[in-house]
Amino acid sequence: MKIKEILSVLEEMAPLAYAEDFDNVGLLVGNQENKATGILVCHDALESVINEAIAKKCNLVVCFHPIIFSGLKKITGKNYVERSILKAIKNDIAIYAVHTALDNHKNGVNKIFADALGLINNKILVPKQNFIQKLVTYTIPENVEELRNALFDVGAGKIGNYEDCSFNSKGIGTYMGNEDSNPEIGERFEFVENEEIKIEVTFEKHLQSKIVKTLFKKHVYEEVPYEIYDLQNTHQNIGLGMIGELKKTISETEFLAFVKDKMQCGGIRHSALLGKPIQKVAVLGGSGSFAIKNAIQANADIFLTADLKYHNFYEAENQLVLADIGHFESERFTKNYIVDFLKKKIPNFAINFSEENTNPVKYL
Repeated sequence: MKIKEILSVLEEMAPLAYAEDFDNVGLLVGNQENKATGILVCHDALESVINEAIAKKCNLVVCFHPIIFSGLKKITGKNYVERSILKAIKNDIAIYAVHTALDNHKNGVNKIFADALGLINNKILVPKQNFIQKLVTYTIPENVEELRNALFDVGAGKIGNYEDCSFNSKGIGTYMGNEDSNPEIGERFEFVENEEIKIEVTFEKHLQSKIVKTLFKKHVYEEVPYEIYDLQNTHQNIGLGMIGELKKTISETEFLAFVKDKMQCGGIRHSALLGKPIQKVAVLGGSGSFAIKNAIQANADIFLTADLKYHNFYEAENQLVLADIGHFESERFTKNYIVDFLKKKIPNFAINFSEENTNPVKYL
């Protein structure tokens, strides 16, 4: 099995198109054409993890955080990033990062977080915007079913829990071909009025090239009529954070103690307690201060995230409790999910769980 075959499985788990624009996901180091000898799944691809990969004969390291995040002008081994990259290159080890591609997936980081706390009725906290497009095309009735099904097969027409969604309406199309035309119906220089069906389907924007290619392949007209629009709709199944409910209410102190134990936190920093029971819980693995307003608007009783600064705690405005449980801690179970996914998709292959604790934050 080549590394690129494993990468296709990883993209199925966390499509790179889901990642945030600022992020650096995908294959960061290595040759995807190499034969894979084993996979090591980790949180951070530090030098110690690369050493572990060498010892376990794994030439693909799948990490959550990208070891290369900002631009590098030199690789001289002067810091932890460069040392890790140099060791990986020297030992022909590929490094692949998932990060916000998995953050934004409906079954990814925040669903894992929510499931760990036993939350139910979960929804995306910050749905992804500017990610949906619409295709409008026109064809003859005899071509509708084949064309529409072909578009469905490449990802068009998926809305939430539904597939094969489209809107179809009848109308009259007109055209007249010139001397270079070869019309499917009628003759050159003939004004044609013909019954047509208008097909409308939505799709995720990263699928546009596949959608258009399929449209041209399956459409019967010489000149394919189509329009593509960017929609303002948010994508309810892709986005950051998650909000859900506890099966029964619990006091603030009891819930924080439960979170500390379940997520193995060294400590929890939080805003003023409000003396209200906790039922509705918002979570966002990693740095989540940008979503405080979203949590308030969603009527969360508490928002669990990480990397909150001093002034962020004021933003609670006595409307909810803000709790910083630690960056690593909020993403703690992500490695388990990646390993389980890969084992289901690639059975009978060497998939290893890294034993290195890469959390840089220590507690007294």
